[in-house]
Amino acid sequence: MDTTSTEGQQKGSEVIRLAKFLVFSLGAGIIQVISFTLLHEVAALPYWPSYLVALVLSVLFNFTVNRRYTFKSTANIPRAMTLLALYYVVFTPASTWWGDALTTHGWNEYIVLGGTMVINFATEFLF
Repeated sequence: MDTTSTEGQQKGSEVIRLAKFLVFSLGAGIIQVISFTLLHEVAALPYWPSYLVALVLSVLFNFTVNRRYTFKSTANIPRAMTLLALYYVVFTPASTWWGDALTTHGWNEYIVLGGTMVINFATEFLF
């Protein structure tokens, strides 16, 4: 059997999976930015509650579509949700803390939000 062909197919499917993850993450990012903007600018909430609600909405969207379309997982949803919860048990308080600390020290809320979203994208995919 030609292992080069099999390796090429596996590499190609991983590239497609990464592309799907990127597209759906961009959709989640749009949801996060819009909800953050509405809560922060329109409702005049401080950074941390605006960020926290926006993050939760983004995570719910991203988990749902990536599980179904990117990773095509219908098996063991409780396990997948537990793993995701473990990631966010660490990421959520840390990112809320550093975001609030940075914005309290005069950093622009949208720069902090954007940087946090990039860190979230990279670490969640690896996790």
